[in-house]
Amino acid sequence: MNETVANDPASPCNIAAKLPYLARERPDQVAMRCPGRGGAYAIALTYAQLDARSDAIAAGLAKRGIVRGTRTVLMVRPTPEFFLLMFALFKAGAVPVLVDPGIDKRALKQCLEESQAEAFIGIPLAHFARAVLGWARSARIRITTGRRAIFADATLADVEAAGAQAGPQLADTQPDDVAALLFTSGSTGVPKGVICRHRHLVAQIAMMGEAFGIVPGGVNLPTFPPFALFDPAFGVTSIIPDMDPTNPAKADPRKLHAAIARFGVDQLFGSPALMRVLADFGQPLPGLKTVMSAGAPVPAEVVARLRELLPPEAKFWTPYGATECLPVAVIEGRELLTLRTRTEHGAGTCVGRAVPPNEVRLIRVDDAAIETWSDALIVQGGLVGEITVAGPTATDAYFNRDAATHAAKIREVLPDGSTRIVHRMGDVGYFDSEGRLWFCGRKTQRVVTADDTLCTEQVEPVFNTHREVRRTALVGIGDFGSQRPVLCVELRKGVAAAAWPRIEDELRHIGEGFVHTAKVECFLRYPKAFPVDIRHNAKIGREKLAAWAAKVVRRVPPG
Repeated sequence: MNETVANDPASPCNIAAKLPYLARERPDQVAMRCPGRGGAYAIALTYAQLDARSDAIAAGLAKRGIVRGTRTVLMVRPTPEFFLLMFALFKAGAVPVLVDPGIDKRALKQCLEESQAEAFIGIPLAHFARAVLGWARSARIRITTGRRAIFADATLADVEAAGAQAGPQLADTQPDDVAALLFTSGSTGVPKGVICRHRHLVAQIAMMGEAFGIVPGGVNLPTFPPFALFDPAFGVTSIIPDMDPTNPAKADPRKLHAAIARFGVDQLFGSPALMRVLADFGQPLPGLKTVMSAGAPVPAEVVARLRELLPPEAKFWTPYGATECLPVAVIEGRELLTLRTRTEHGAGTCVGRAVPPNEVRLIRVDDAAIETWSDALIVQGGLVGEITVAGPTATDAYFNRDAATHAAKIREVLPDGSTRIVHRMGDVGYFDSEGRLWFCGRKTQRVVTADDTLCTEQVEPVFNTHREVRRTALVGIGDFGSQRPVLCVELRKGVAAAAWPRIEDELRHIGEGFVHTAKVECFLRYPKAFPVDIRHNAKIGREKLAAWAAKVVRRVPPG
């Protein structure tokens, strides 16, 4: 088993319980470095400083009324303040509310209202938006990271100063206590607030450490800042990249390479969009031992290119999971590349084997809620089914979303009489003969015709092999059960629109090579870049494309 930094077994169930241990054992080790003005990494926090300052902030927050159980919106950029505040809130037993800042502003407002937050901590711009746009009106406590308390009751500096002499802070949080409220990306609907309990976070640390071989003393470049919160649990130094974390596709690869070289980075976490940036840059990545990419399937050509740029001994992991349950399964890049041809022939995307002790099972595809688990639901023999997972990181509810909870959670009674929650991932897939899980697409995005069901990840990779196609998106138009499959196509940059008739013919020919893709008869060139989520830049907005395709098809009848 790989070594991880452990806290006293008698400590509360809380990832912040790791900090006092690290402050004692590794006081001078840098916990994180953050870019300042001009990209200079002049800002650093040691483990001793992170522990002491988060103690002071936790005590100061308590004096302001932010205590155990207080739901607290946190809208702070990935600066030292973000990490100090997160660990302070964990220590206080408060409940940080995190919403992806890249989502639509109307959805953001809805999330903030839905959270019923009692406190709001943010940068000055967030407070201005709160005051002007009516965000988080339930928040009675307002703290700004700015120098002056404009649109707020106090500054973070005031809060820290007020708690400076209070000493160690660590609430006696229990495993089932709520640790955080994490809103999903809302890639296929309105974001939902996932209730994440302390036992879920602690389990994530244990499972990720074991699955990815993370050991103390490493240096990580987490291009998705929330993942840096796990680094202290491993005794790892975080180098916060000089980039906009909400738009990884726009990251400057030169700055990433400079940080990797300067600080001896040996671990990297990023979205598929960030991986493509590094792959396209084409420069070797010496020193990296572990690379992880999650959020959406990583295109095979990106995996192949990165494997060429990484040292031979490096591991490139693509974990499968969701906000509601992470990690679920994992596969390493070498194995993934051996399966590339199968993906390009319509098999789907292999996401690997379940991370112990997860139990991943497939059930018949059903859009209705399932109250109680039954083994009669299980599909086997390589058939496509709905992916479910039961394990220590599987969350049990959404906040104030009873219908969504009912639809996504199944209660299972175990042989000893105890119960557990089985989470429905909302994805469809199958197991191959070697026990590997294959992802076929989102359940809500499958296209159901009068005589067949087509899944996005079994159709799109076939057509994505065309040299002039950047990506494709399978959508269905018409009534569910009698839909017409349509392939929306985004051409590569520089390919002229005039080439589309030829490309369409070539795509049609490619599709004829496989039984399932031959059923796609309608091809539409999308005139601009596909709508995608900002953070991952990989989750295609197929719902938007379906609406567009329906309008086009109505204007241009078949034939």
